[in-house]
Amino acid sequence: MAIAPDSKYLDRRSLARLAHMRFRTNHRVEGSYGGRHQSRQQGGAGEFVDFREYSGGEDLRRLDWKVLARTGKAFVRLHQEETNLVCTLAIDGSGSMDFAGITSTGNSKLQYAQYLATSLAYIIGLGQDQVGFAALGEKLVDYLPPGGSPQHLSHVIERIECLKTRPTVRSGPALRDLFERTTRRGVLMFLSDFLMEDLEETIAALRLFRHRGIEVIALHLVHPDEESLPREGSFQFVGLENEGALNCSPEEIWSAYHERFSAYLTMVRQMALAAGCDYRRVSTSLPYLDSLGEFLVERAG
Repeated sequence: MAIAPDSKYLDRRSLARLAHMRFRTNHRVEGSYGGRHQSRQQGGAGEFVDFREYSGGEDLRRLDWKVLARTGKAFVRLHQEETNLVCTLAIDGSGSMDFAGITSTGNSKLQYAQYLATSLAYIIGLGQDQVGFAALGEKLVDYLPPGGSPQHLSHVIERIECLKTRPTVRSGPALRDLFERTTRRGVLMFLSDFLMEDLEETIAALRLFRHRGIEVIALHLVHPDEESLPREGSFQFVGLENEGALNCSPEEIWSAYHERFSAYLTMVRQMALAAGCDYRRVSTSLPYLDSLGEFLVERAG
């Protein structure tokens, strides 16, 4: 059982309903001990090595039906080519992630990412897999390589809670730095709003991970107030990357804004998919536990 520290972003009671679920990969990964994920290391030609209790949502074809008939308990067979997951949670710490909406009564995009990443780290820890953390600004602000001990999980969750934004409009250099420090194949999960000036460079950096055989999951966080501007009143738009302020009526820019923002969302998705990433857009209007549950169900296939 994973041990995790107290954190305002960790709700163990709510996560209990997801405790039976596991984060799964879509590609082969590397690891050092038996688990549930396919490995690139094919030694032993897939020989049977152990049993593991069946977890809801798994492929029923993997059940050992003889054991089920004999004991009444569901187990799956583990083979030598299966191994543990190595996952790095990389969070965009640029200033735009501080956006919390017009009324500022809800969570910012960064806080939503912290809730989601903390919960993912906890679920991964429950599965006895390895998780790491990276905080991205214009450079790599913080990095904790993946590990699997309860103490390591505590450190990851603490680092996520301490993450603060910085005024920057670039993520590419930080991702390239992270790439240079990544020595094992596994999964990179990038949580970002993708509001950056170096989008092409950022996607190119993600492509480097894919070329090395690392699975990349791009979680694109979008606040509902970004998707739909109000139609009435006057507002001051303040740039979160030190761009200054603009006073105007949303009605004056409504059509042009929605056209350009919609086009940008489409472009980010197409570029991420073209780079071989698993892309998923996440609205911060949806409770993070619902987003997490849908994500885990989707990954379970």
